[in-house]
Amino acid sequence: MNWSLSFEPLLSWPLLAAVVAPLALLALVGLWLRQRGGWFRAAALVALAAALLNPVLLDEEREPLQSVVAVVVDRSQSQDIGERSKQTDEALAGLKERLARFKQFDVRVVETGNAGAAGDRTETRLFSALESAVRDVPPSRIAGAVMITDGQVHDAPGAAPEFNAPLHALITGEENEKDRRIRFEKAPRFGLVGKPLDMTYRVISTDRQSGPVEVRVSVNGEQVSVERAFVGQEMPLQVTIPNAGRNIIELAIPKEDGELTETNNRAIALVDGIRENLRVLLVSGEPHAGERTWRNLLKSDASVDLVHFTILRPPEKQDGTPINELSLIAFPTRELFVEKISEFDLIIFDRYQHRDVLPILYYDYISEYVENGGALLIAAGPEYAGESTIANTPLMAALPAMPTGQVIDKAFYPRLTDLGQRHPVTRGLDGSGSEPPRWGRWFRTIGIENPEGEVVMKGADDQPLLLLDRKGEGRVGMLLSDQGWLWARGYEGGGPHVQLYRRLAHWLMKEPELEEERLTADGRGMVLEIRRQTMSDDPGTAQVITPSGKTLAVKLEKSEPGVFLGSVEVSDIGLYQVGNGNLSALAHVGPVNAPEFADVVSTPDKLRPATEASGGSVRRLASASLTGGIAIPSVVPVRGGGEATGNDWIGFRTTDDSVLKAVSQVPLFGGFLGLGLLLLALGSMWYREGR
Repeated sequence: MNWSLSFEPLLSWPLLAAVVAPLALLALVGLWLRQRGGWFRAAALVALAAALLNPVLLDEEREPLQSVVAVVVDRSQSQDIGERSKQTDEALAGLKERLARFKQFDVRVVETGNAGAAGDRTETRLFSALESAVRDVPPSRIAGAVMITDGQVHDAPGAAPEFNAPLHALITGEENEKDRRIRFEKAPRFGLVGKPLDMTYRVISTDRQSGPVEVRVSVNGEQVSVERAFVGQEMPLQVTIPNAGRNIIELAIPKEDGELTETNNRAIALVDGIRENLRVLLVSGEPHAGERTWRNLLKSDASVDLVHFTILRPPEKQDGTPINELSLIAFPTRELFVEKISEFDLIIFDRYQHRDVLPILYYDYISEYVENGGALLIAAGPEYAGESTIANTPLMAALPAMPTGQVIDKAFYPRLTDLGQRHPVTRGLDGSGSEPPRWGRWFRTIGIENPEGEVVMKGADDQPLLLLDRKGEGRVGMLLSDQGWLWARGYEGGGPHVQLYRRLAHWLMKEPELEEERLTADGRGMVLEIRRQTMSDDPGTAQVITPSGKTLAVKLEKSEPGVFLGSVEVSDIGLYQVGNGNLSALAHVGPVNAPEFADVVSTPDKLRPATEASGGSVRRLASASLTGGIAIPSVVPVRGGGEATGNDWIGFRTTDDSVLKAVSQVPLFGGFLGLGLLLLALGSMWYREGR
């Protein structure tokens, strides 16, 4: 029982003072003058005042509140090393058992680091978890906290934490652990394709060893070199970026005997490859309505350097005009087609015909250029079907089709073939999804025979309209109509000429995103997403190798013609290898080189400042004196300012807070008892006066 005295005045305080003050003054005067009965009058006055104040004796029924103990359990990936996970489970079970003996403790267990989100797997943030666990608890009710971890905590405060209670840490792992790791020191985010990129890295060993170590350097999964590095020193590295877009640079060192893990024996850098401006040579035949369509498109592309020549007058049309007045500069045929032909990424012949402007030998150089990896586009007009066609030159070796000599002048809607609906160049062209297509008509098709490669668009009478072919290491495209300018001019609503022409040009220049057979993978949070471009109807399943070496099979579902998608939720952060058929891809899930893997050696040092500042302790669960077991400290309740740690025990504060359940009132001057006491006091005063 909790007894206390309270007053509940019958009058307001000002009125009570107005009544009692004059009477008190008279009583004091009587006592000062030592009048007969003065003490009796004073006693009567006190009784009257007490009656007006109405004293009440209170009996409060209170329920004591529990003190909150937070147990923060580290479930990050570094806790999976060795016996740490087992030690954690045993320590958690032992703490729960010991804390359950004390009813005054409310135990809250928070496990962190085992969520599916990438942000929860990349760092060990125990103090954030602790703050969340006690956010709704007043400071007076926080008994303390204990962290079960390997000590690699990435949000540990440098000084005293904002936690006014004992903080204890139980460290998993073993003493004198050994580990070696590699990391990038300088890794640029971007690099030029085909150019060397300067980087630096460092190999770090916990036992402070020195000496050389072999470092394997891989780019997009293919080993490119083996470097010799010295432990502890910053080493230079030069890597050539092979592709535009995402490139994965990987460094790997062999696992050393006695090393904790080889997870951090790899370092990853993601480098976006940027192409230098692509060089395109555009050679136009005699002027025609769509002559500037290709020029305008290529000039509007900031990534293209265009060299354009137009044959304004064929050689047979001589009128005596001096050569130096026919053009601003002479057509440098030898320089372009012999000396610097290999510097061009694409050559376009737009309605060009052979009229001795180019020596016949130069066509052979162009064919050789294509065989060696160059790109050629033929934008054909009626000239391709005439006697002066370039198909009658040594260039025929590079051409995907020979002309029949027929020019079909008939209105038609350009349509995608079955292959064209799946091919990246023509797949999903704006307006292609309806019949007839939602674009304007063309009126001319050049007839060909025995086409090679892939026919992705068809024209009048279902004749081939757009051919794509590979010749040796190079590529050739052939557009068998000169009517594309009608789309550019908006005839009958126009059409997607920019989309088509740009895709066509970039496919010829081997843009990775436009490859017919392509496998890519990417990490979105902790989900691995796989994308497969293919010309087949079913690419099958994708095989995934996780960072830990496990194999997963991921089914690929059709998303659109020629595109299949698959995804799988994963738990490990690191580099995933994806394979499908003869294609492979790499993807990194989670942040690159996450802090969770930067250092995996268990240590009490990071938590010692915070625990000592709070009056707690940090200790290892396992030690050299224990064989196959761990030492779980005893739990002791302590009062507010007492010691909270000992050799084999940890303490948690108990609170004095309680909840009021009920109140019983006993008025001291209430009822007949109060009336009797008051009458007795007044009667004694008059009794004394009457004597």
